[in-house]
Amino acid sequence: MSKTDNTPRVSIDAETADGREVSLSLENMTKVYDDGDGGVVAVNDFDLDIYDGEFIVLVGPSGCGKTTTLRTVAGLEQPTEGRIIIDGKDVSGQEPRERDVAMVFQNYALYPHKTVRGNIGFPLEIRKYPQEAVDERVVETAEMLGIGELLDRRPSDLSGGQQQRVALGRAIIRDPELFLFDEPLSNLDAKLRIEMRTELNKLHDRVGKTSLYVTHDQAEAMTLSDRVVVMNDGEIQQVDSPEVVYGKPTNRFVAGFIGEPPMNFFAVTTEIHEDGVTLTADGFTLELPTSVGEKLEAWGGSTERLDLGVRPEAFRDIALLDEEPPAGSTLEAQVMVVEPMGPAKDLAVRPTSRADDEDAEFTARVDNDSGASVGETIRLAIELDEIHLFDAETGRNLLV
Repeated sequence: MSKTDNTPRVSIDAETADGREVSLSLENMTKVYDDGDGGVVAVNDFDLDIYDGEFIVLVGPSGCGKTTTLRTVAGLEQPTEGRIIIDGKDVSGQEPRERDVAMVFQNYALYPHKTVRGNIGFPLEIRKYPQEAVDERVVETAEMLGIGELLDRRPSDLSGGQQQRVALGRAIIRDPELFLFDEPLSNLDAKLRIEMRTELNKLHDRVGKTSLYVTHDQAEAMTLSDRVVVMNDGEIQQVDSPEVVYGKPTNRFVAGFIGEPPMNFFAVTTEIHEDGVTLTADGFTLELPTSVGEKLEAWGGSTERLDLGVRPEAFRDIALLDEEPPAGSTLEAQVMVVEPMGPAKDLAVRPTSRADDEDAEFTARVDNDSGASVGETIRLAIELDEIHLFDAETGRNLLV
């Protein structure tokens, strides 16, 4: 099983890690499920170092392998190949109870017959801690989570957010080497999810433990993580800070998956000349600086067919600009839909030369002061230093 070109071993050096030790290392981990017909590769050659105290988020579409990765780290699945090293110890063949990890599940998995006190304290009770020590730790943990007044209630008497805090408390009280989170906020409503994201950030700052978090929600990934691991088809696509993953996506998949609304893509042909690069799409033309031509020439591949990527917020309503944008950075488009978003408006638009073509539609996010309305023609400028160019065959981002 070969690793894709854009998935080298991913780690950060000691200087970048501020001298921290590696807390979790996944070495070329592969998980194959036997389906009787050659096997299904759920995770392929996953290679990553996670440093002490890091909050790492695995994100990707359903079926990308993120939950399988988490379950394998927990010991609920065994890797087909590779090793799992926690705190310097190879735990690849160990049972879950032998690994110093605590897992918070999507469904909370609380004991309905036990009180909050009993649920939080249960991990210490089965380890035969003295009852006085258990009681003290339970109160301390509950107070940290803001549920100290709920200790004598049962799960059925709690809201979803309160149940989630109890599940967190049951994990925290163990003081494990590693926290594992399997989409813990997915059962909460939108407002509560935002509140709990904030609480998880505060909790991580207080506890400071290494955390591996799985979600399909990119907002959670971007707001919670120190580094984001974007996965697709069982493989790592990119690992970096949220800012880098958003601003410098390594390939077209990452560019299209991260961002809301998603990035717009346009098939383009290119012409490199001494003054720069001309990009021609079906409906508009852009003129790019010589630095882009130098990158394309250094790449050495065919430039006959590339994909241009432009995030919605890289468009500007020219009517709101103080001065005319540079030549070769504008296009005219017909407004099909206007969606007010508070401080901004999302416009569904089509190049005027393709106004009758639904496939030509793309999204531009403009300032709320824009007077764009449905049926009108609007002039848009593109921030050329925010565009991306992808190899149409491999999806590689040629400008990063």
